Amino acid sequence: MNECVLVTGGTGFVARWCIVSLLEGGYHVRATLRDLAKADAVRRSIAAVSDATDRLSFARADLTGDDGWAEAMEGCTYVLHVASPLGGIPGGGRDAYVTPAREGTLRVLSAAVDAGVRRVVMTSAAATTRPPLDSGLASDETRWADPDDPQFDNYRVSKILAERAAWKFMEGKATEFATVLPGAVFGPVLSSENLGSVKIIGDLAGGRPRFLPRLGFWVVDVRDLADLHVTAMTAPEAAGERFLAAGDFQWMEEIAATLRLGLGVDGRKVPTRRLPTALVRLLAPLSADLKPLAPLLGRKFALSSDKARRLLGFAPRSVNATILDCARSLIAAGGR
Repeated sequence: MNECVLVTGGTGFVARWCIVSLLEGGYHVRATLRDLAKADAVRRSIAAVSDATDRLSFARADLTGDDGWAEAMEGCTYVLHVASPLGGIPGGGRDAYVTPAREGTLRVLSAAVDAGVRRVVMTSAAATTRPPLDSGLASDETRWADPDDPQFDNYRVSKILAERAAWKFMEGKATEFATVLPGAVFGPVLSSENLGSVKIIGDLAGGRPRFLPRLGFWVVDVRDLADLHVTAMTAPEAAGERFLAAGDFQWMEEIAATLRLGLGVDGRKVPTRRLPTALVRLLAPLSADLKPLAPLLGRKFALSSDKARRLLGFAPRSVNATILDCARSLIAAGGR
């Protein structure tokens, strides 16, 4: 197979597993990096699970600038746009998150269209489909979250607005487009950097927080998520579609119980006691970690990945296997 796929943000947790899935599928892969000095480290991490890194190359490109994107797209048949800026400027407000995410997405899409790429698959977020929390409605791919809904922090607002801008930009373009909307992404790590939601598992294994808030997550394994991106890249049914990607819902108490039972001596620090929700609500404004999660305390909102299962054969693995594989890899990497 001579087709080349560009993967944006090659140092990322999801991006590395997308690279693995593509290499194992026989593709040539070009990954973008802001700093090519990281190329060797990324290649070594991929080589730990794939012996096909001879088909992996790198290009320097940054979502915040135009330089390098045209060159990165040269000869590519497909693009997996996985990267998204995570940070805002402290005190910079919503625009500090939204502007780089939206402009970076449009920069990638514009370069892909100009290069004649066949299809772009973009990683968005399940939150982009979430209705108001008290509406009684379920998340599905036909729904668009309201970015002004107070349940969303600035990062999730940036995902909503970046995906909206992407769909608007791609209207009428010859390049096909699809988006994948994952829940909380766990699973084995290939590096100790850019861990995102995996930090939740590492913290629990390390005994943090001491008491468990009543928070829950729709979990997706990073390996299943990567495979879904690759399927959405070529399946005729995926063109012009959004796909929610999640397996089972898990409360933090359930995740903690899985870790204590499955990790043996390595699970001895996992917290066991729940923190009363009323107390969490009181403390949330004082905690940078808890504040954006406060609206979700005690809530299990409805969400279904039936569309991805039906059209693309998405079959997520056991959530317990995902959690334990994640924790064991973090322990092995010293990342808890």
